[in-house]
Amino acid sequence: MVPTDITGQLAQYMAEARTRSLPPEVAEAAKHRILDTLGAMVSGARLKAGELAIRYVRLQGGLPEASVLVTDVKTSVVNAALANAMFGHADETDDFEPVTKAHPGCSTVPAALAMAERQGSSGEDLLRAVVLGYDLCCRFLLALGPDLVRGGHRSAEGTSSTMGSAAAAASIAKLDQTGMRYVLSYAAQQVSGIWSWVRDTEHVEKAFDFAGMGARNGVTAATMVHAGFTGVWDVLEGEHNVLEALSPSPKPGEMVKDLGSRFFVTETAIKPYSVGYPIQSALDAFFALHREHGLTVDNVESITVRLPEDGARIVNNRSMPDVNCQHMLALALVDGGVTFNSTQSYQRMSDPAVLAVKERVDLVADPGLMDPEAPRSAKVEVALKDGRTLSHFTRYAFGTRENPMNTESVSAKVRDLMEPVLGPARTEGVIQRVNDLEGVANVQELLPFLTLSPQEMAGVSPSH
Repeated sequence: MVPTDITGQLAQYMAEARTRSLPPEVAEAAKHRILDTLGAMVSGARLKAGELAIRYVRLQGGLPEASVLVTDVKTSVVNAALANAMFGHADETDDFEPVTKAHPGCSTVPAALAMAERQGSSGEDLLRAVVLGYDLCCRFLLALGPDLVRGGHRSAEGTSSTMGSAAAAASIAKLDQTGMRYVLSYAAQQVSGIWSWVRDTEHVEKAFDFAGMGARNGVTAATMVHAGFTGVWDVLEGEHNVLEALSPSPKPGEMVKDLGSRFFVTETAIKPYSVGYPIQSALDAFFALHREHGLTVDNVESITVRLPEDGARIVNNRSMPDVNCQHMLALALVDGGVTFNSTQSYQRMSDPAVLAVKERVDLVADPGLMDPEAPRSAKVEVALKDGRTLSHFTRYAFGTRENPMNTESVSAKVRDLMEPVLGPARTEGVIQRVNDLEGVANVQELLPFLTLSPQEMAGVSPSH
């Protein structure tokens, strides 16, 4: 039986979420995702999508409400959310929800952070807002049907990010139940995104499509309603409602199913490697064999990577290095590991040593791996020159809910991303405060560690 007044049930939950205590394991998961996303944002500010976002918001000016990370720019909360979110998906470092294929963190965290700075919110407010944002981001896709969204040529990532960001921003704005109804309506009107992002060769539009657009839309919805805008009362079930508009067979009940007991912030996968998610398990399997058998360029004859069909299509010989499976496996064999810098390097794609190994790497789209319970598994088979064949199957990559990263491993990942940009002292300041976010009285306390002064900016290249 389909619940009635879904918009009202959801709006009430959203309004109450900002004061509802979180179970300890949910709070810890949220801190991990916030810290992980901040690492993606800081490192992404130095990539092309980040540089262009900085240039864009500088030109916009705006009321100084919120900070653009790793700069001295303070701009409107909408512009700050847009830029910081583009940083968050400027590469393939952000988290990922394996069932819906949503990327909640790269849009939800920047939206919540910008609003929290503007409002002077506490760390606990930020935590609860992010948890709520993850829930709406993923629930919206489940209600639409992720495969049905993609079947209509729409981007599931772009579709979901606006809802997640709107929920997080509205929580920080402390809207009541009526305000939450209106926010859902303004978010629904802005939901967008088509699957053409797969043809983006530089990860610039993709950063907007996955993250910047949703954060901008969500913060816009929340600030408009906060300013007094009224809207449609029942956008999730009335005539011409958003679910029927975007899906041929929606499941409205998914918007409210298990609210308060199932938290999607605990279900996303944190990436140990800065590569497209279908490649995570492939690298995991490869490095398991590498550690056990001492694989080298000289002793490996060939490598066969088997991925689920849908994942293989995404990462098959793509033009971007971090979403090209064959290139990443070749790079891993040549270097004996992968780093943030190596995964971003277009130069390494033309490195003769890497190209020679890449000729030995085959990618197979395996229908037998299309398992809803393990949608991003991988099997790697290595033929050695001495005639032996080795194989390893990774059902759940490190960083998934089934094989999670702990606080220490998340912090280690973030150090690798942040220290080259912020330095060790500032990086440790961020890590310590996020891991104790309940003790942060005002989120503005984080900003000195995440931004630069005009004097410091003078020493940064002109593109920043």
